[in-house]
Amino acid sequence: MLDVIGLGLVVLGIAFFAAGSIGMLRLPDLYSRLHALTKADNLGLGLLCAGLAMIDGDAQNAIKLLLVWLLVLATSASVAFMIAQHALRRVDE
Repeated sequence: MLDVIGLGLVVLGIAFFAAGSIGMLRLPDLYSRLHALTKADNLGLGLLCAGLAMIDGDAQNAIKLLLVWLLVLATSASVAFMIAQHALRRVDE
């Protein structure tokens, strides 16, 4: 049963990755693209890691996946902020 739930989470995570990629290509400005990409990809990666942890069943690997997800959460938020600040400064010049 956990394998089926895990597979469902993996598929849902891939769907969020696809939605974020489509949002990055279709949205009109940089700020909307950053928002779509960071939010959808972070949620997609979280679902993917949760699904893989359920499929694997090992607690040590689940902790590693959680740490990877937390690292990506922190870095993507920081990088998106830095890109937005740089774009804002370029508009002011």
